[in-house]
Amino acid sequence: MLSISMALLHHCSTPFARAVRSPPPTRVRLSSTVAMASAAAPSPTRLSQSQKPQVLLGLSEKELQELAVNLGQQSFRGKQLYHLIYKRKVKEIQDFIQLPQAFRNELEKSGWKVGRSPIFQTVTAADGTIKLLLKLEDNRLIETVGIPVEDDGNSVRLTACVSSQVGCPLRCSFCATGKGGFARNLQSHEIVEQVLAIEDVFNRRVTNVVFMGMGEPMLNLKAVLEAHHCLNKDVQIGQRMMTISTVGVPNTIKKLASHKLQSTLAVSLHAPNQQLRETIVPSAKAYPLSALMSDCKEYVRETNRRISFEYALLAGINDSVDQAVELAQLLREWGHGYHVNLIPFNPIEGSEYRRPYRKAVQAFADALESSKITVSVRQTRGLDASAACGQLRNNFQKTPLVTDPDNLETQLPNTDLAVTC
Repeated sequence: MLSISMALLHHCSTPFARAVRSPPPTRVRLSSTVAMASAAAPSPTRLSQSQKPQVLLGLSEKELQELAVNLGQQSFRGKQLYHLIYKRKVKEIQDFIQLPQAFRNELEKSGWKVGRSPIFQTVTAADGTIKLLLKLEDNRLIETVGIPVEDDGNSVRLTACVSSQVGCPLRCSFCATGKGGFARNLQSHEIVEQVLAIEDVFNRRVTNVVFMGMGEPMLNLKAVLEAHHCLNKDVQIGQRMMTISTVGVPNTIKKLASHKLQSTLAVSLHAPNQQLRETIVPSAKAYPLSALMSDCKEYVRETNRRISFEYALLAGINDSVDQAVELAQLLREWGHGYHVNLIPFNPIEGSEYRRPYRKAVQAFADALESSKITVSVRQTRGLDASAACGQLRNNFQKTPLVTDPDNLETQLPNTDLAVTC
């Protein structure tokens, strides 16, 4: 989706029926489920290799207290668990040294894991942007990006751009993620852990979260909403500091509106008319621009929250002044108070698209402003760190990694990126 600066947007496109076909994996969330899972946990020596472990990350303090009680501990042990997971960000159960050894052993024997994945690769750009590849339990790789920005007054804002899927089933023509194919939806804890990984690397709290990394968040809305809730309530990032981005999936904007979130919805337009949009975003054929804009209008009415429209500028394709005027007319037709975020294209290998000249970007922005449309131009970050979303992951993986650690070196491609492990 966007390229690194938060320009990690580029949602991709393939038929929606196929995209929605595999629902997100279920995991423990509700209090009653925690109790059932603990009661039904296999005895210490009988945990089947085929059984997926239960994950602590994503559980609330109350749920962790219930888990502790179900495993024969006092409830305050659950509060300790909560502190260790979300405040201390401990990654392994045996490193919970404040807990009794017997409790740690029982958690492991009952099939519980913290739910933190190791960092497989780190790429640092000259501007301080850091892109991580996390290696998931099934040996898939996902990208997450930390973007530090110094605000006026010298305070530093740290944005985590998180992925919601392994790859993307949509195939927007300019998107590196789509070129890498699609494997599966992420579970909610696999989204949350990306933010904690960024905090670990930067050694400071994440202030903002954008769901603009690999994948289409609306095709994994259940897990995205669970992760959003955890990041807000447990990691304690304000809802207004989070943005959920979409290229547009039928019926999902209405569903998101019903949750009355205070977060920002970012809709990726990339074209001022249906015909051009279909060539850039193939999924637009299944979700016409008129229907998308109608849903956006209803979203604003129901939530009273402004929508940000993302617009990736592609040289000679959608960046003319006339197209800016047409975009302004489209937005005025469907409402008011909209904001347009212009994103100069981040070049990706094998793409026919080019990044527009700065003068063309400015002319497009000026045309929108003269039509009374609020506009901003996203500062491109991390161009020397495989900036476009999906680029780094595609360099390393299109199929799961082999599990033999002795052969790990053979999986790494030759690259001249500034890579530090």
